[in-house]
Amino acid sequence: MNHRPAQSPQPSQPPQPVAPPDPYFPGSGDPRYRVHRYELALDYRPGPNRLGGTARLSAVAATALREFALDLADFRIGRVLVDGKPARYTHRAGKLRVRPAKALSAGAAFTAEVHYTGNPRPVRSPWGGLGWEELTDGALVASQPIGAPSWFPCNDRPADKATYQIAVTTPSPYTVVVGGRLLTRTTHSSSTTWVYEQSAPTSTYLVTVSIGPYRPVPLAEHPEVPQTGYVPERLAGTFAADFGRQPRMMAYFGEVFGPYPFGEYTVVVADEELDVPVEAQGVATFGTNHLGGGWERERLIAHELAHQWFGNSVSIGDWSHIWLNEGLAKYAEWLWSERSGGPTAAARALYAHRLLAGLPQDLRLADPGRKLMFDDRLYQRGGLVVHALRLTLGDTAFFRMLKDWAAFHRHGVVTTADFTAHAARYARTPLEGLFDAWLWRPELPPLPAG
Repeated sequence: MNHRPAQSPQPSQPPQPVAPPDPYFPGSGDPRYRVHRYELALDYRPGPNRLGGTARLSAVAATALREFALDLADFRIGRVLVDGKPARYTHRAGKLRVRPAKALSAGAAFTAEVHYTGNPRPVRSPWGGLGWEELTDGALVASQPIGAPSWFPCNDRPADKATYQIAVTTPSPYTVVVGGRLLTRTTHSSSTTWVYEQSAPTSTYLVTVSIGPYRPVPLAEHPEVPQTGYVPERLAGTFAADFGRQPRMMAYFGEVFGPYPFGEYTVVVADEELDVPVEAQGVATFGTNHLGGGWERERLIAHELAHQWFGNSVSIGDWSHIWLNEGLAKYAEWLWSERSGGPTAAARALYAHRLLAGLPQDLRLADPGRKLMFDDRLYQRGGLVVHALRLTLGDTAFFRMLKDWAAFHRHGVVTTADFTAHAARYARTPLEGLFDAWLWRPELPPLPAG
């Protein structure tokens, strides 16, 4: 954290419109303000699983605020400051409600500082625990979609993207990996402090920390994007073999999606089995069960890498649009299969279509509802609508559309309506029928003729 003296409130900025609550998680976040910067100073002791933190948020009020809310799990609060002055607060049911000494006017820039301690644990959800997870030897963070409050106070909305500086102090035998650029690593006695800067706007659920006895394994150098793995010592050779084609993957995705949107890409292999790999901004985390080679594992490498463009750089406005993340990442798997000498994207799409034809037809892709937002059918049908668009537009227009989508909305926030309007500009005929059938009707339509 940048330790600076308390500052007086900054000049007001033009008020921003107040966004509606997230339709799937209306209790998450506070749309009445926006955060543009987080500075976190954390001290973590793996043995007792104890976390002490100071979080400084720089934000702007979208409307006049007598109080505002932060999302934070069950930690003990030391003190809360707003613009350097003590503020009253209540903390219950995952909400830290803060009442500044002086009300904030619409458009006012302000800082909130929270000091907290406790034993971090995952946030409960319909998909199990989310967020900070204690490992056998270390910890990791996997927050999608609402796990960020498990370890820091935040405005937990995917559209509220901010930059981050994160300092983590932990016993010196451990390596700390955070998305972004490592600024400094300083050892004092038996502890080491790692300071990372993520300068690209980042959604709260895409901020991650991994702590463990990892060995760095550089991958073949991409001319523009450093790529490093952090893995248990005994798995270094297996990792280097299994991820050996990732630099080629990075180069290919750069051709079809445009330049990689961040400064570096890091892969962590936790010394645990994980249900699924987890993408974060500039980082993907895999389990030991995701090593071993073969298509099923390589497609996961492609999927998580593609999320850096689709989901991380280009982020969704709320969780009802999740197909934009997962459909485009699924199609990236099929593109890589085609490029690397495996089955073509058309063959993969045909297989997925046959699979979905035998499953229940009750998923509406553009608004699946919270219950189905991570259903495997959403991934498969998301890939299919992208392939249907490719067949309709033709390859030249399709790939130009895809690259422009990533470029025009780089580090931004989008919705399904943004995507359909964007795609329509590359079509010779109207696309309303295609999108209505694939996005809004639950019945599976046939693939267009190629």
